[in-house]
Amino acid sequence: MSAQLEGKVALVAGATRGAGRGIAVELGAAGATVYVTGRSTRTRRSEYDRPETIEDTADLVTAAGGQGVAVPTDHLDPAQVRALVDRIAREQGRLDVLVNDIWGGEKLFEWDSTLWEHDLDNGLRLLRLAIETHVVTSHHALPLLLRRPGGLVVEVTDGTADYNRDHYRVNFFYDLAKTAVLRMAFALGHELGPRGATAVALTPGWLRSELMLDGYGVSEDNWRDALERVPHFAISETPRYVGRAVTALAADPDVARLNGRSLSSGGLAREYGFTDLDGSRPDAWRYLVEVQDPGKPADTTGYR
Repeated sequence: MSAQLEGKVALVAGATRGAGRGIAVELGAAGATVYVTGRSTRTRRSEYDRPETIEDTADLVTAAGGQGVAVPTDHLDPAQVRALVDRIAREQGRLDVLVNDIWGGEKLFEWDSTLWEHDLDNGLRLLRLAIETHVVTSHHALPLLLRRPGGLVVEVTDGTADYNRDHYRVNFFYDLAKTAVLRMAFALGHELGPRGATAVALTPGWLRSELMLDGYGVSEDNWRDALERVPHFAISETPRYVGRAVTALAADPDVARLNGRSLSSGGLAREYGFTDLDGSRPDAWRYLVEVQDPGKPADTTGYR
């Protein structure tokens, strides 16, 4: 996909680590200028208190072949988001791709805790980080994106619309947050489509993010060592895989046919033909439905 997006400008909101970083790097590998935002910088960490920074992400974008621009931004602060978009407009005069990947909730939700048992402040903070940030960012960024026809908005979530419709996800707050983002893409599709732009919801599969790898005590080099304890982790994918999904969408001149749709990295890999870094095509959401959820033994044959 080298140079397919040369001359294009993208904003990846929430690009410090995980899917956001993978998406930013792949957009850069396709030649785009990518503004990357987050709250963790080389001089100040967010409450995650992790080593990844937006400056590191920007450097990876540039090393991949694009131009990475790090802009520290708290997307709950409309003034900061407005200043971010004003800067992009001033420096580039355009915005072709907006990726809303802001999340920040890993330390805020409690597994299998009911609404009335869950810490209320944490739950409400999770909803603000997962939903309000996307709303604030789109409110300020969409006028710039709509200056030119063909713009793309990608709302990153966890789970497809079909899967989340039929499955309770973790707890009340998590379920609500991830389902709301799916609906955002649907609603934006109705508002953007007649104006020449496209909005989609996109979910990665079982993501080998920095947090996930650390949680299993492995690295990207030896991630399969975790399979003895978590066999279904065999279906997992790198953050670059969903990045390649976004790049394929951004480079598709007929992407409007997908407006308002719920998509997955595995599903788009089948459609566009890209692979993960190891050459495989993991299809995690089909695997969950057909193998993991029914309680079958872990076996990725035919799923990657």
